[in-house]
Amino acid sequence: MGEAAIVPDDASPEQVPPEQTPPRQAHPEQTHPEQTHPQRTPQEQPETHPAHTPAEPHRSGRPKRRGRQAVIAVGLLAAVGGAAAAGLGLAGPDGSGDPAAGLPPATADVTRQTLEDSQSEDGELGYGTASSATGRLPGTVTRLPDTGEKITRGETLYEVDGNPVTLLYGATPAYRDLKPGVEGADVEQLERNLKALGYRGFTVDDEYTDATADAVKAWQEDQGLEETGAVELGRVAFAPGAVRVDSLDAQVGAATGPGQKVLSYTGTAQVVGLELDTADQRLAKKGTKVAVELPDGTRVEGRVRDVTTVVDPGNGTDQEATTKVKVTVALDGAKAQKAARSYVLAAVHVFFTAGERKNVLTVPVAALVALPRGGFGVEVVRGSTTAYVPVVTGLFANGRVEITGKGITEGTRVGMPA
Repeated sequence: MGEAAIVPDDASPEQVPPEQTPPRQAHPEQTHPEQTHPQRTPQEQPETHPAHTPAEPHRSGRPKRRGRQAVIAVGLLAAVGGAAAAGLGLAGPDGSGDPAAGLPPATADVTRQTLEDSQSEDGELGYGTASSATGRLPGTVTRLPDTGEKITRGETLYEVDGNPVTLLYGATPAYRDLKPGVEGADVEQLERNLKALGYRGFTVDDEYTDATADAVKAWQEDQGLEETGAVELGRVAFAPGAVRVDSLDAQVGAATGPGQKVLSYTGTAQVVGLELDTADQRLAKKGTKVAVELPDGTRVEGRVRDVTTVVDPGNGTDQEATTKVKVTVALDGAKAQKAARSYVLAAVHVFFTAGERKNVLTVPVAALVALPRGGFGVEVVRGSTTAYVPVVTGLFANGRVEITGKGITEGTRVGMPA
């Protein structure tokens, strides 16, 4: 029965003579209490010198194989650049080998494939986080929309004293009266909306001119408002886009005033909300493409829109604070929105792909062994002999790992634990 050798980076497995191979070290399950194997003297220890490694006292024996429970540890090791490789050590406590170990208990072939670091997570289809429309005008609420109603630019959001509060688009909230002589980003935002609604005769800039006032008067006439040429605070409400009424916080006939919530709204496009553990945060980066599986099995395209880290402090002395990553996924395109339209609130599956490597050589993660001088290798099996070949690891995914190494090709047989 042949013996395994640790092959330097610049040599193939066939280049190591059998008499230079170190003795094997048995797996824990292959060692019996009644068996003892005297340690070799220094004169009996063969020397091997892997390329690019500093000289150090040689320890013989079979390197320790990465078992099923080591998959997570190896993945974490890859994530930090393999800094902990030296701590994996050898199988025997004194580094001694076991000539009776023989060939590995099982083998696997090196395969060429596309490797994907993917994961499925549960999410909830909905309309995202709701925002509040807060009253600014004192008076009585005389009209409210229906829950679920969609409102677009220029339409009435609600009414106070019989006059409309109009929805306009923009990121800057209304915070002052707009009138001739005022300058600022909110002025430009108002003028952009007037132009989109078909009003002309002014320049879209940050100055509220007499020409702007004339356009406002025309808009006020169409709204049934007094034609003052100035927009009082609270007469318009700005939102990023069209809104869907999520809930009502006031009633028709109730008094309202500055600072009082009237209703809550969301966007009109459906999105998926979900939570990730912090260890999985790599999956969700803003702009990352994902696949969303709807309740009927249909898959549509999505994209990560927002990623927020939230800390839950716990509500008792025995509960520790926990950190979660909240993710919002937007459904891309009209086709995806149409497919999701029949589901107001529904459980869905989101498929993330954090990394992809095409046409690479891979082995099961359990085939990796920790080499005596650090780093990883695989035990290449050729007939009745084996040799340990150093490898460089790449992407870890779905129980397999990308590898490159001297003489490693598609179909190469490598040792595996039983």
